[in-house]
Amino acid sequence: MTLENGKSLWTAAEAAAATGGRAQGDWAVNGVSIDTRTLEKGDLFVALKDVRDGHDFVAQALAAGAGAAFVSRIPHGVAADAPLLVVDDVLKGLEELGAAARARTKARVIGITGSVGKTSTKEMLLAMLAPQGRTHASVASYNNHWGVPLTLARMPADTEYAIIEMGMNHPGEILPLTMLARPHAAMITTVAAAHLEAFENIAGIALEKASIFDSLQIGAPAVYNADVETSAILAAKALDKRLNGIAFGVNGFEWKLVELSIQGDTTVVQAEYDGTPLLFKLATPGRHFAMNGLGALAIVHAIGADLGQAVAALGRWTPYKGRGVREVIQLDPTEASERLSLIDDSYNANPTSMAASLEVLAGAQTTDGVGRRGKGRRIAFLGDMKELGPDAVALHAGLAHLESTKALDVVHCVGPLMRALYDLLPDQQRGEWFATSAEMVEGLRHKLDAGDVVLAKGSLSMKLGLIVDAIRKMGHPVTED
Repeated sequence: MTLENGKSLWTAAEAAAATGGRAQGDWAVNGVSIDTRTLEKGDLFVALKDVRDGHDFVAQALAAGAGAAFVSRIPHGVAADAPLLVVDDVLKGLEELGAAARARTKARVIGITGSVGKTSTKEMLLAMLAPQGRTHASVASYNNHWGVPLTLARMPADTEYAIIEMGMNHPGEILPLTMLARPHAAMITTVAAAHLEAFENIAGIALEKASIFDSLQIGAPAVYNADVETSAILAAKALDKRLNGIAFGVNGFEWKLVELSIQGDTTVVQAEYDGTPLLFKLATPGRHFAMNGLGALAIVHAIGADLGQAVAALGRWTPYKGRGVREVIQLDPTEASERLSLIDDSYNANPTSMAASLEVLAGAQTTDGVGRRGKGRRIAFLGDMKELGPDAVALHAGLAHLESTKALDVVHCVGPLMRALYDLLPDQQRGEWFATSAEMVEGLRHKLDAGDVVLAKGSLSMKLGLIVDAIRKMGHPVTED
């Protein structure tokens, strides 16, 4: 098995030279994996130590067809002549392999960070750039101290565009990632109250996000959200580093959002770039998606890709699972009208992304004249937003005062922090409160009906995916006409 260009991703000699390790056997691999559950034949299995020690799975990986294993010792049950790359420290070795992959490519590399919207913006960029050249991007949300080097290590040498997502939970985490990825252009989607437990205030979060600009060369595009309260911090970093600062948003100078309208499941955006009118559409509702799309178009234009092709591709993009994807569930197999709409935004949550999702739900079109009730409702299942620090309770309670929250018919809450919102809801709007999603799932069918539009939103640890899965199992997903 080889890559499209007929070459392997890594040979034993190349991997050993990149890491300073010792290659055992003359092998070649075409992918890099850290999980035996998703490993493909011919992959290099990296025995990282996290919750479990990857060395415990090396024998299983080789038996499943791994081309070689990346280890710091020969694990129990592995043959003495097994194909291996042996290093002193596997994580450090993975970083070195990623650095070597970055050094050997001529790809235009884009770095993405932000409190909200990193993954969806990365996926937008992937959709826009893939038709224009060989494009490589982070998988899922692989954006941390092992996710970034893993993404780089997986990058083929002939890649033309690379999109590297970078995340953080604590101060000082973005800088080493951006120094490893060395992007030609970088984008900050937004700065919001996320991970406040580790920061003194939101200004500290902005400074951490702005460190993605530290690895850029003088004059490189530094794209940032002009609508956040800390935009001055982002602009100052771009100016200090003598970068080409590009501000996008309603308050954007170079890329300005002029008007936005949501028409059913379509978002239509009128914008301007450098004074030139620009119209683009998204096949999903949401102001936050429109903002991410505008910033993504700005960075595509800045790196010299074709803007017209990018606009067309963006119009075909839809959200990633768990991040606002909308689907229709048919409840009765014999009655086509017995349907409800589900918005699955269960992957993550903070006050900014929660407000954006509630705005989408508030503007959603329900269906009357169907189901037991005969009147469609806008229903939210909301779970705790984690890592918000000492103001967590107040931030949850504050959701009650949003106009979009007030426009909903029923709000169900999950988790101890969401109790603060639940207690402020008016009687006619207050649904049920449970400590866990598993408890909320009980009797779920009686909480919903045909014609409803339903949102599930919360931090991943709240497991609102259980609610999403239960709603799907109430019927079957269908493609809308």
